Amino acid sequence: MNTTQGGPQERDVTATPAARATPATPRQPHSPDRRPRPGRLRPSRATSPTAAAARDVLTLLGLPVLAALALPAAFAGGGTRRWFGGRSESHRAEAQAAKDAAAAAFYELDTAQRDLRISMETITAVDDSPAARRAVADFEALGRRIDEASRRYIQAVDAQDLDRDDLEAAAAARARTDLVAAKDELGGVKRELDRFADGLGPLLGKAETQLARLAPAVERARQALLAASNALDAVRASGLGADDLAARLAALSPELTRLNQGAGQHGVQQTLDRAERVAREAEAIRTEAERLPEKAAEIDHRLVSLRTRAQALTTRAGQVEPVLSELRRRFTAACWQDLQHVPEQAAQNVRQAESRLKEAQAARDAQRWPDATALLSTVRALLNTTDEAVSAAGNRLARLNAVQKDPRGEIDKTRFAIRDAQRLAMTGRTTPDPRHARPLDDAVARLDRAVDGLTGRHPDYWHFLTETEAVRGTAARVVALIREERGAGH
Repeated sequence: MNTTQGGPQERDVTATPAARATPATPRQPHSPDRRPRPGRLRPSRATSPTAAAARDVLTLLGLPVLAALALPAAFAGGGTRRWFGGRSESHRAEAQAAKDAAAAAFYELDTAQRDLRISMETITAVDDSPAARRAVADFEALGRRIDEASRRYIQAVDAQDLDRDDLEAAAAARARTDLVAAKDELGGVKRELDRFADGLGPLLGKAETQLARLAPAVERARQALLAASNALDAVRASGLGADDLAARLAALSPELTRLNQGAGQHGVQQTLDRAERVAREAEAIRTEAERLPEKAAEIDHRLVSLRTRAQALTTRAGQVEPVLSELRRRFTAACWQDLQHVPEQAAQNVRQAESRLKEAQAARDAQRWPDATALLSTVRALLNTTDEAVSAAGNRLARLNAVQKDPRGEIDKTRFAIRDAQRLAMTGRTTPDPRHARPLDDAVARLDRAVDGLTGRHPDYWHFLTETEAVRGTAARVVALIREERGAGH
């Protein structure tokens, strides 16, 4: 229909049978708040009046503006265009078919780019390796190639209005040529994009694996924190404070906040690491909280046991003085001088142990478990030292009595150790190795001197005992050396 007064020609928006609609299905409208991304396919602003009118109508119908490029024939002029047969219409039809094919290639490329952008966002959210950074750079370069191909496609679409009644055959032929070239370029870029997507397989697989681990890791951390909190509540209900564990649990609260903020703010790998760290610490708190009643009972038992032991050592320390008195009366000063301070030192150690026990009891009552444990360890060390000193006096008297009565047993035991080492040194040899023979010969001479020292009115039996013990030690070292050398030789 033509307007009166020579005004501009109106087009009927209803498609006539001759209208050739683009077969491509229009894309669904994007969300209004979706922002354009760099490298996205987008039509040029420089469009023909016909394309602009088509886009206005599509906008009113609620369809994407981009669909205007895919539906050029839907606005073919209703019943106003005069159809002419012959060569001009043939070129118009060929140009329209080329336009439809180019539109299809355009949409295929746009879809592929959008899908690949999602993959790239997955990779960049997880991976910051050099390979991932190269992939990002390559994708940006492909985006620029896509923009350039899209620009030429839109220019080819806008160059000729294929719906004009007076479209010349030459113009239609040029439009077809340009549209075919645009379609070929879009197809070439699509193939490049497909090859790039195929090469992303390892990076994308790694990223998807990490993303798949993210939600379970965060959930494990949350559950571990909940379990630790429940364990602390149970301990407190039993009357135990667990203040140190409560402080450690409270220190994890900021970490839980960061976990709740998500990987979008803190990064996937950092969130994974944080979740694993929180889970480990919360599990340790839960374990310690559950063991706390058992630990309290163990500390109570140790307090009673060490207190009893301290009392027993007090009694035993009182028996050291009679032992020393007998040693002084029957043996030379060398046999007992080093034991002179045992009674005094034992009494001092016991008093110190009892003082530490009172401090440990106070720490236990205040539920300062680490302090109580450390103090009990100190008490145990003091009592062990005292026990050894008190036992040494009695053992000294017993050994001196035995050697005074019959030194032959000590001598025979020492000579047997030397002979055993000598036999081993000569096994498989005609002459002994000097490294083995010399210390054994010295040991024999040392034993002989110790035996000679037993003569006289007041023999130094303690010196004799220390010498025979040293000789046996020399023989044992030679035996160990021979066995080590022969073992290495094998």
